[in-house]
Amino acid sequence: MNNDKLVIAGKSYSSRLLVGTGKYKDFTETQAAIEASGAKIITIAIRRSNIGQNPNEPSLLEILPPSKYTLLPNTAGCYSADDAVRTLRLARELLDGHSLVKLEVLGDPQSLYPNVVETLAAAKTLVAEGFQVMVYTSDDPIIAKQLEDIGCVAIMPLASLIGSGMGILNPWNLQLIMERVQVPVIVDAGVGTASDAAIAMELGCHGVLMNTAIAAAQNPALMAQAMKKAVEAGREAYLAGRMPKKLYSASPSSPTQGMIAQIKP
Repeated sequence: MNNDKLVIAGKSYSSRLLVGTGKYKDFTETQAAIEASGAKIITIAIRRSNIGQNPNEPSLLEILPPSKYTLLPNTAGCYSADDAVRTLRLARELLDGHSLVKLEVLGDPQSLYPNVVETLAAAKTLVAEGFQVMVYTSDDPIIAKQLEDIGCVAIMPLASLIGSGMGILNPWNLQLIMERVQVPVIVDAGVGTASDAAIAMELGCHGVLMNTAIAAAQNPALMAQAMKKAVEAGREAYLAGRMPKKLYSASPSSPTQGMIAQIKP
């Protein structure tokens, strides 16, 4: 298991759990939760977080140094391809040419469902400009394949709506996506608790990204620790290969032969 790394754009990571930095009450809580998660890739909403664009405010880079974590700037809050591209160009400048990014283009502020038309357009522009694009999308396997063909380095389908905590609502579509694309598939959005993360990994997903499930827990650091264990356990179960499901089993777990015979009166 020590060699079972998550590989994205040619770089390997020891953790398959990716976490966000939003919705925590302060930087102290943020830092404690992220450290407990064991995550190596940390996603940051450029339009909502300060990583240097506001010099008079505390910067997330003070508690999340690029020397320790791979920072993944994202386009949360963007509703058009143009806004998303502009935001990630800014992130690349702030992070000294950093090219690994998370693209998300939302369809509306109520559901936060992805706008796949704008997502495809933004992905084409960003890939052409040399970005390594990890992309949030719907659980549509056709769109997932199109995004891979454009050149995205990871496909990130939702499990359910962002922040809903509803878990994996359509495991069959996730499996279709994994059958059709060769790049890593990382469940993004909708995870509510540790069992949701374990199920995603048992299905064969390469990783799980979450924010609200940890930040909105009563004890974020403890939930982060639980998520770390769930992702690891789910991955190990997938690699182990579960037993087939059967309505009835003709092979009992306890042997029926070689038993001590009952003593007859």
